[in-house]
Amino acid sequence: MMPPRVFPLLVAGLASAGAAAFLALAQDNEPETQQEKPVTNDEFVSLFDGQTLKGWEGDPKLWKVEDGALTGETSDDDPIEYNSFLTWTEGELDDFHLKAEYRIFSGNSGIQVRSFKLDQPWAIGGYQADIDAEGKWAGTNYGEKFRGILAKRGQKATIGEDGKPEVTGELGDAEELAKVIKPQDWNTYEVIAKGHTIICKINGTVMSEITDEDTDTRRRAGLLALQLHRGPAMKVQFRNIQLKRLPLKDLKKVVYVAGKPSHPPRMHEHNAGALLAAKLLNENHGNQVLVAPYLNGWPNDPSAFQNADAVVVQSDGGPRHPAFWHLRQIDYLREQGVGIGMIHYAVEMVPGETNDTLIAATGGAFEINYSVNPHWDGKFAKLPEHPVARGVEPFEIRDEWYFNMRFLPDMKGVTPILSAIPPDETMSRPDGHHSGNPEVRKMVAEQQPQHVCWVVDREEDGGRGFGFTGLHFHDNWANDDFRKVVMNAICWIAGVEIPADGIETPTPTQEQLDANLDPKPERKPKPAAPKKKAA
Repeated sequence: MMPPRVFPLLVAGLASAGAAAFLALAQDNEPETQQEKPVTNDEFVSLFDGQTLKGWEGDPKLWKVEDGALTGETSDDDPIEYNSFLTWTEGELDDFHLKAEYRIFSGNSGIQVRSFKLDQPWAIGGYQADIDAEGKWAGTNYGEKFRGILAKRGQKATIGEDGKPEVTGELGDAEELAKVIKPQDWNTYEVIAKGHTIICKINGTVMSEITDEDTDTRRRAGLLALQLHRGPAMKVQFRNIQLKRLPLKDLKKVVYVAGKPSHPPRMHEHNAGALLAAKLLNENHGNQVLVAPYLNGWPNDPSAFQNADAVVVQSDGGPRHPAFWHLRQIDYLREQGVGIGMIHYAVEMVPGETNDTLIAATGGAFEINYSVNPHWDGKFAKLPEHPVARGVEPFEIRDEWYFNMRFLPDMKGVTPILSAIPPDETMSRPDGHHSGNPEVRKMVAEQQPQHVCWVVDREEDGGRGFGFTGLHFHDNWANDDFRKVVMNAICWIAGVEIPADGIETPTPTQEQLDANLDPKPERKPKPAAPKKKAA
């Protein structure tokens, strides 16, 4: 059932045109559960529901839920050939505080953090907070397929540029520290990662600490996984798995939310766009920004936004907008000063509180029966003196450039970045909730410039926002000036200092443009109309 705050707004906002279709669309896209309150930055969230493997992926022969715990078990009758892992699939870890209870009955296990997939099925490599039944290794930070032992229990170590650890301090005697660990009983493991320092704690006692200065190999983000070790039969259980993300401090974190597939191939390629933007920024500006993409709609990771400096959404709009059922989260992020950007159809929800949420966060929004969405050649001959326009030369490109946005009153804090005069052909469609109205026809006839990309400085909370109406066509990423506007905007709302030449990224190759495109069925041609018989 629709939440009370949304349903009447839909009715009021859509009564004039297309209400039935939009209301049906909203009900079709209503999630099973709605967010009653936002996830705040200072709370731990649960990554395991206590009943199912939802959000976790591993060999189904080895992993199950038993006694309200994630349970991994091997047997001597069917031994595993290599270490096998159960991986959390809803996100990656960057800076974080993780808590989990574990008990182990035999063998060796561990908690992988900031890790990576290996070539074999269910195989993972990376930093591991070690666990074992005999108490010899529990609390050790071990590099699984990743440089070996990094710090034994009781050690503080620094990993040098050569990948080798050097003990730089003592945390206590390894055997004495082991006395706090309860054999075959529940223990609380904590892993805390800030920057390139990782601390392992068991039952409140610090067991090991590493600082990784191996710049060629160290990892700032990666997978969370749980280990089953090859060898004799073993059994391990995990429960009460909780995560809180921590501010990155030395980097700006951008959460890039991509919407679900919708249009024909190479149009509305939200997932491919998010992955391409993340690749370009992480590989070329990784010393300033970390982009975390979430695909196919609103993140299932409840911690996704906790340490975000900026949130960018590239998606369909209206009730298909990923944030449509999560307005409280957007409001919370805005109030915290988080930058918020919307790309293409994501600049639209529906009139009323949903659109008001976008306008408050980004400075403007598409409003049905007011704004329009024709395809046309935008000729951007002049750019303003603003960080988001740095390094951008005048350019021209065809896209579905939305215009006649509903902006904040008096354009308070809003600066247009891309403005152009729409040609008469943009008004070739009849009036409709997206296509035209007398007011916009008058503007086009008078050749009034229209703003299709804008930014806002939000005075009330100190945050920033942007709206960019292009990117209907995925291949437009290959236009250097077009792409630079988007990259500048993403980095600017996150608080990155934009250089005089803008945020430079290499022109994507055709292979990169083709990567990660959504599988979309080909449209079947319409059957020919039957011929009329001659009279």
